[in-house]
Amino acid sequence: MTESLVLYVPGAVIAAVLIVKAPTLRRGWEQPLMRAVCTLLVGGSLAVILSAPPTIVAVNRLTGVVNFSAPLVYSLLTAFSGACVVVILHWSGTPAAVVRRATRLTVAAYGTVVVAIVTLFALGEAPVERLRDMDTYYAHTPFLREMIICYLTAHTVGSTALTVLCRKWLRRLSPSMLPLRPLRTGLALLMLGGAFDLAFLAAKWTAMAARWSGRDLDHLSTTVAPPLAAAAALFVGAGFLVPLVGGSAPWKDYCRYRRLRPLWAALRGFSPGGLRPVPLTWWSPVGIRLVHRESVIDDGILALGCWFDPAVREEAYGAARAQGRSEEEAALVSDAAMLAAACRHRAEADRAEVHRAEAGQETGQETAPAAGAHPDFPGAYRLDSRPLTELAHAFQTSPIVARARNRATRS
Repeated sequence: MTESLVLYVPGAVIAAVLIVKAPTLRRGWEQPLMRAVCTLLVGGSLAVILSAPPTIVAVNRLTGVVNFSAPLVYSLLTAFSGACVVVILHWSGTPAAVVRRATRLTVAAYGTVVVAIVTLFALGEAPVERLRDMDTYYAHTPFLREMIICYLTAHTVGSTALTVLCRKWLRRLSPSMLPLRPLRTGLALLMLGGAFDLAFLAAKWTAMAARWSGRDLDHLSTTVAPPLAAAAALFVGAGFLVPLVGGSAPWKDYCRYRRLRPLWAALRGFSPGGLRPVPLTWWSPVGIRLVHRESVIDDGILALGCWFDPAVREEAYGAARAQGRSEEEAALVSDAAMLAAACRHRAEADRAEVHRAEAGQETGQETAPAAGAHPDFPGAYRLDSRPLTELAHAFQTSPIVARARNRATRS
């Protein structure tokens, strides 16, 4: 039972994800990429589920053919490997004409392998039903031996190509490219799944080679390989799904909403005229939450316009350039530093105003925190126009911004 669960659980997870993503995949069915993803998910899920001994028995009994599950599972694994290569080809950014030619070649090659698997099984003799050791039991049987070699070779080529291409592509993507993080995560999961798959294939090949040399290492094929195959299917399926989910509009909105939190937390108390943002309900959609958060940030930046100190910006810009940053990166860091210093100055002024009010002192209009400005700042200085998510990242992580914030506290 435990052995069957090891195979059923990943297969069920992949099938559930396929059902959830079915509307999206159906809408994009005209695209070769979507068709390849469907083939990958269906093939991977069925191959894992049909590899479990109870399912093998059921399929053999249903068809009335002894060991019918063998060519069925081998064909599904071959289709899965081909779909993996096709999806990677579409993701690689290669010119469309090259991708189309490579896709046709891949489909033709793996389709030929599937036909060869079925043909070789029909030509061979497999009178004894094998639930766990089909590969090694028939390792010396004519035609069946070639069938097993055929599927293992195709699967090895596909898994190796998948792992190598993912590693090569992952090294070209910079970690700082925020929009590509779902793709990087997907590639990392694919590499992990490829590693498990190559380990599965190594166990299978080793057990087969031992049989051919007269030794018995069948436990590698029957005990070690199945959990590795289940893990590989799960990680590879997740690796292909993460970029699809991460590229959806709700997910992009959620990622942007989460990345803007540092700015929102710092600026939400500076709404013009002492106004506070309208509260959201817990069921408010993420798109509404994002618009709300961006409005709070824009209002806060507007309220701090008279507290911006150009000297802080110039100093931060020089420090960033001295570190070898580009002009664009230095401008981003300097804007974040000036904003951080303004937040700290304004907060200190507000606290001082509260203390004076508690002490019963009268305050002049020029020191009112909602409309006043620091007497040494020229006022009305604006930030450069740039994506707020990049500004939020620098605002939270840059050491130069942290220094500007600390100096504003001491001044």
